[in-house]
Amino acid sequence: MKNIFKLITFVKPYWKKSLLSLALLTVVVLMDLAIPRLVQRIIDQGIALQDLQLVVQTFLLMLAISGLNTLFAIGNNNYSVQVGESVARDLRETLFVKIQSFSYGNLDRLKTGQLMVRLTSDASAIQRLVQVSLRIGTRAPMLMLGSLILMFYTDQRLALAMLPLLLVTSAILVFFIVKMGPLFLSMQRRLDRLNVVLQENIAGARLVKAFVRDEFENERFGAANDDFTNYHIRVTQFMSTMGPALSICVNIGIVAVIWAGGLQSIRGDVSTGQIVAFVNYLQTTLGPLMIMANLANVWAAAMASAERVNEVLETVPEVRDTPGADPVQTTDGLQVVFENVGFHYNGSGDEMVLKRLALTAEPGETVAILGATGAGKSTLVNLIPRFYDVTEGRILVNGVDIRSIRQDSLLSRIGIVPQETVLFSGTIRENISYGKPGASDADVVAAAKAAQAHDFILALPNGYDTHVAQRGVNLSGGQKQRIAIARALLTCPSILILDDSTSSVDVETETKIQDALEDWMRGRTIFIVAQRISTVLKADKIVVLEKGCIAAMGKHRELLHSSPIYQEIYASQLGAGVNGGD
Repeated sequence: MKNIFKLITFVKPYWKKSLLSLALLTVVVLMDLAIPRLVQRIIDQGIALQDLQLVVQTFLLMLAISGLNTLFAIGNNNYSVQVGESVARDLRETLFVKIQSFSYGNLDRLKTGQLMVRLTSDASAIQRLVQVSLRIGTRAPMLMLGSLILMFYTDQRLALAMLPLLLVTSAILVFFIVKMGPLFLSMQRRLDRLNVVLQENIAGARLVKAFVRDEFENERFGAANDDFTNYHIRVTQFMSTMGPALSICVNIGIVAVIWAGGLQSIRGDVSTGQIVAFVNYLQTTLGPLMIMANLANVWAAAMASAERVNEVLETVPEVRDTPGADPVQTTDGLQVVFENVGFHYNGSGDEMVLKRLALTAEPGETVAILGATGAGKSTLVNLIPRFYDVTEGRILVNGVDIRSIRQDSLLSRIGIVPQETVLFSGTIRENISYGKPGASDADVVAAAKAAQAHDFILALPNGYDTHVAQRGVNLSGGQKQRIAIARALLTCPSILILDDSTSSVDVETETKIQDALEDWMRGRTIFIVAQRISTVLKADKIVVLEKGCIAAMGKHRELLHSSPIYQEIYASQLGAGVNGGD
């Protein structure tokens, strides 16, 4: 329950509508409670005394109450829906904003599929809880309490006889609610797994088809789907036993009232109208328990979802601004220094991904990072914009530890072309200007020309206004990479990071891009992660990584004579001897 209470803050902005909804609901409950008393009046005073006028008057009064009851119930429903939908909207927005603040480390642990479930299914569960609480969930206990009071008012002896039954019924309900909370939490985790498999499969549908792995993926999804379905059946079967158990209690109570009340009526202690009214109040007392039993799954699901939502809301971003962090003081080229940098993805010192890195990149320099797969190339450049924080040592930008620089300021000075090209639905123009929304058409075209994207863009049906499909599926890999490069160049960054961003581009186009970068990024710092030797030949400094350590560093000709690793890479790609590079 404590997780539910933590989310009360999302209801506070709508407290007026919530109170109005509850006020209307209170009136509805009072009207419901008045009906049995009016029925008693018709029986004891109208029918028993053959007073037709009293019967008609009471009937018309009951009809008027029913009409007003309907109007107030509609008002309660409208306000409760407004509050529930508003809370769900605010919750989704808060979760989305929170996820945007997560560092790469947080996103490594909270998978995409899991976050999607929290934004959709879990938020909807909280929404249903709010609506139910303002409608049936609050109406049921109010009816039960009011009916119990009127039961004692109608006949104390019968009411006292029914108390044990009410206690047993309440205990059954509490038992089921307590048991269902963990069951729904476990079920949501299985839904997480199902969504993760689904998201991975849809994102990699082309790869699945290319490797003819559809049967394997069908089995993988089927296993997750069956696990979720079977567990859902178990939970539903458990829940289904609650209704009959409570129904037995209600029926026993009605039989007991009719038996005991009938005996009292024979002795003249109780009127027929009182017995009818008492049975109605008993049904109104136990009936809400049946309603609450049917709504117990809503409460249990909401409690499980609240725990998962709070897990996201309470997650602290691993990378945060330190108190008093300052912005970057210059927009020119920035010096980047790695001082004995070590890094591990779990933050510990075991099996370090990067070890004792010492590297300096001066303004105007192009630093190329070369090495085998898994050497730590992408990890190295991901530390510069603080996607992760270093485990050991420090990284300095113009002599200042980047942990003392405001993240937004640091990132605004860095242009990044990631290893995996990401384009958004929209036009090509919108994708290029994504990092600089106010850019002029001339600036967009200039960036596209520098990235060697202008010509193929003009060849498209609508040029720069051509729509990019989801994940850019209507563009080739090389076209997407060049658009991503143009997007980074348009921001005129002080530091440009190209993480294997020309791997899908032919060598001739790559050479043209490198030539354009010399002019565009003059006086600024460039980091290039590459697999191809041709990409790094003109770099001012080539860093060869091996198992997270710097195995060699220097210019192309220096490394060609001094580094066996570089010589091996060069020979394997260009098929030339050492002297061939001279």
